[in-house]
Amino acid sequence: MTGQPGRTGRSGSQTSAGDLLELVRSGRAVTRGALQQATGLSRATVGQRLDRLFRAGWLREGAGGPVGSPLGGRPSITLEFDDSHAVVLAADLDTRHARAAVLTLTGEILAEHSGTLVIEDGPEAVLGELGRWFAELLTKAGHRAEEVCGIGLAVPGPVDSATGRVVQPPIMPGWDGYDIRGRLSRAFTEHTSAPAVPVLVDNDANLMAYGEQRTGHPDCSAFVLVKVSTGIGAGVVVDGSIYRGIDGGAGDIGHIRVDAQALCRCGSYGCLAAVASGGAVARRLAEAGVPAASGSDVRDLLAAGHPEAAALAREAGRRVGDVLATVVTLLNPGVLMIAGDLAGTPFLTGVRELLYQRALPRSTAHLDVVTSRLGERAALIGAGALVVEHLYAPERVEERLVALGV
Repeated sequence: MTGQPGRTGRSGSQTSAGDLLELVRSGRAVTRGALQQATGLSRATVGQRLDRLFRAGWLREGAGGPVGSPLGGRPSITLEFDDSHAVVLAADLDTRHARAAVLTLTGEILAEHSGTLVIEDGPEAVLGELGRWFAELLTKAGHRAEEVCGIGLAVPGPVDSATGRVVQPPIMPGWDGYDIRGRLSRAFTEHTSAPAVPVLVDNDANLMAYGEQRTGHPDCSAFVLVKVSTGIGAGVVVDGSIYRGIDGGAGDIGHIRVDAQALCRCGSYGCLAAVASGGAVARRLAEAGVPAASGSDVRDLLAAGHPEAAALAREAGRRVGDVLATVVTLLNPGVLMIAGDLAGTPFLTGVRELLYQRALPRSTAHLDVVTSRLGERAALIGAGALVVEHLYAPERVEERLVALGV
């Protein structure tokens, strides 16, 4: 009978090469002796599996020198994940603007570009242009296209993570059900002549939450990020993983009905996004004679200290805070982060006013309400991390090693 490459150790966990890599990447076991102790594998078996990871270029000996072995005897050489063997491409699409980057496997941005990309131009044109951006960024970063191991993309709509397709996106006309993965993969190949690579697609608020939680709040087991820009969406990270719901619809708080009659871009009346998003604030400013057409325009007015923009942003924050009182009561998060175009003092003040007024003290006793630390790079860093965690997950490492001939 042909067995699997891994086997069950004394702890009951699978102990393939991928599991050893995961132990090293997480820092839970960084020497051969520690790996033996954690898995129950023999020294020879650990050595064989590590050898495959070394030959793939995924592991290297640490620069810190030998450390004491948990099994006694001579000091052991430390092991570490070699983040220099590949790079990741990531992009973040907004309604009229996009940002793209080349990242290391540990999330360092090596080259970055932002510019105008209008999502209403449709997926064919937008994703084709992203392929061109990626090619230029790789040249700028000094990396070959063949070094790219995957691409991550953040989009402003609900995504079915199983297919990578957006599902009835209110502010992405022409994108519903489109094969984003396939088109972006082809665009990358067309502009670089490199082999196709895996493409992962997720909602922008999800990826912002993932990036922010991993980099700034890794010990927070329940983390919520609310992005308020053209629309309103939330990303939820529970126990280190994005919570998406059944088909990617979790966190779509912009379409919770509130006591209003405003027409939303989704076609319904009374949605939170119709009265409290950056787009809604921009419309009210325009009606008052203040030039504003989008959430980014509101952001610029807030930065300039415009009093009417500040007053409307605070009012919008109160409306969002009213809804967030329910979110906080339901999820009991440790961190509630406000991000996006309206994430400034007036809006945050409004959120806090209603949130603490409406939520039970028990729900907010250990809650930190903060603003974004990564800013406009949050979704890029989250998208890059998503790709890395996908490609180097224990269950995927074995098939990738076999594909590499290792």
